[in-house]
Amino acid sequence: MTQFATNGLSFMRLSAYLAVTATALPVQVLALVFGWQRVSRDLPRLYHGLVCRILGFRIRVKGSLSSARPTLFVSNHASYIDIEVLGALITGSFVAKSEVKTWPVFGVLAQLQRTVFVDRRVRSSAEQRDSLAGRLQAGDNLILFPEGTSNDGNRLKPFKSALFSAAEIRIDGHALAVQPVTIAYVRLNGAPIGRHMRPYFAWYGDMALADHLWHLAGLGLAEVLVEFHEPVTVEALGSRKRLAEHCERVIAAALADANSGRHDDVIVADASAVAA
Repeated sequence: MTQFATNGLSFMRLSAYLAVTATALPVQVLALVFGWQRVSRDLPRLYHGLVCRILGFRIRVKGSLSSARPTLFVSNHASYIDIEVLGALITGSFVAKSEVKTWPVFGVLAQLQRTVFVDRRVRSSAEQRDSLAGRLQAGDNLILFPEGTSNDGNRLKPFKSALFSAAEIRIDGHALAVQPVTIAYVRLNGAPIGRHMRPYFAWYGDMALADHLWHLAGLGLAEVLVEFHEPVTVEALGSRKRLAEHCERVIAAALADANSGRHDDVIVADASAVAA
């Protein structure tokens, strides 16, 4: 990775990232303690948007963000950067595996964004469903990565239908809106990102987080494509298994198109404008 990354740029960007994080973190703590709901709701999106700019990510958006509240957003997952990108566009909380809660720095940030931590073992599926359903019933948007772990950015891992159990709930008598979302890293410094360059952004397997983040921060300017697909409901598709299959099929097709460069009709949109 060193042939593309610049140590000086990595240092400057990560220093700015730490400074912004150190400033936003206590504000979010106070907002949660004192019940400043608007601040605790909106600050994470503003924070993620600023982090994307600091790290050199330009977000391009295709499609429209669901206007239903709450909405369960379902996305593919290639990297921890997905959190920053989707967090800049969507006002909501993420669903993460319980291990994330113990990660240095990232675990604290996840808790401050009111992340829902779930144990993804089958025997805890009922408790997992209740945790998600409770937050959705309270009106909170949730962002779910149904692969259960990150991938290499080239293709999807199978979606786990058990993670869609919360989609079966009804909100004020109406079926819950579920919106599939595709995220793809498509260009670096203006050049298309091919299969062999995707690990510069994707974080998976036994990659060391600190080393990966250092090199990623020094890469230059990257373009990430986020496509919001038509919202669906479990009632319209008949079962949560069919819902999972539908979301996987739609996201996989869009990811293949994005990775192949077939996204010339994409509208360039500022993250704050999309979220608004």
